[in-house]
Amino acid sequence: MWMFCNALVAGNTFVLKPSEKDPSVSLLLADLLRRAGLPDGAFNVVQGDKSAVDALIADPDVRALSFVGSTPVARSIYEAGTRAGKRVQALGGAKNHMVVLPDADVAAAADAAVSAGFGSAGERCMAVSVVVAVGAAGDALVPAIASRLAKIRVGPASDPDAEMGPLITGAHRDRVAAYLATEGGQVVVDGREAPAAVGPGFFLGPSLVDHVETGSAYYTDEIFGPVLSVVRVDTYDEALKLVNENPYGNGTAIFTRDGGAARRFQYDAVCGMVGVNVPIPVPVAYYSFGGWKASLFGDLHMYGPEGLQFYTRTKVVTSRWPDPATSEVDLGFPKVR
Repeated sequence: MWMFCNALVAGNTFVLKPSEKDPSVSLLLADLLRRAGLPDGAFNVVQGDKSAVDALIADPDVRALSFVGSTPVARSIYEAGTRAGKRVQALGGAKNHMVVLPDADVAAAADAAVSAGFGSAGERCMAVSVVVAVGAAGDALVPAIASRLAKIRVGPASDPDAEMGPLITGAHRDRVAAYLATEGGQVVVDGREAPAAVGPGFFLGPSLVDHVETGSAYYTDEIFGPVLSVVRVDTYDEALKLVNENPYGNGTAIFTRDGGAARRFQYDAVCGMVGVNVPIPVPVAYYSFGGWKASLFGDLHMYGPEGLQFYTRTKVVTSRWPDPATSEVDLGFPKVR
């Protein structure tokens, strides 16, 4: 929905190829658009795996490609699409850092870390996966986060009291759980020990890992699950260095009561989207969405003004309507007398 609204409004037809793991919502959207009166053929759904993607990239009738997914796949689609002469915007992975300064409101920061780290079971590109605690901030923040995790009810959407759902597949649940057996951090809350959820789904409880080492898999990998890592540093400059040296640049946030520090962070952070006391800095739709570095391949971000620009090819027409009885053509060439 970041893509097809702008694409249709700009006058294009649109082909949606959803993940083979999540095929049904796209068919519902197609039906809703049909019932709303969209002409047949304007919005299309193609199901499939990589072979369907390769066919779309190779099809000469496909003029532009939009993608959201992992960085390796985003890079591959960008390279293949541009090689085929297509316009491409490919959004990749993320490792979003939430910097917490010592003067921050601990309760507000803990609430933000929990909602941003574990909403959608951490399976979203804008999830906060790393909390960077500056100075003594971590001493109060980690226990505050841990106490909140114990209250999260994990269950299926059919459970009206469930606050966090399952992961998308059993294999992915096992992959995420395996991180909790690795070295490089102190597991404070182990999601593998959470009470078993009743109902269908591949469940893993929320997990919190403190004193994470930046060379460990906790930090280097996009885990894409309910695992929140806490890295402790002594200074703002060290926190900023982590944000800026990370290969991803989707989103970042700072929590502080200091307006000067917040303003400096806005300019210092090498990242596409910055939040100040906002853990998931996704802008409203009249701005555009997208990151920097290995989080975006292409020149234009999604939705907002850049989204419309991506789905539009401009044309320049220079015209003149002279009176043939009184006008003559002068192309500006020098005349020899």
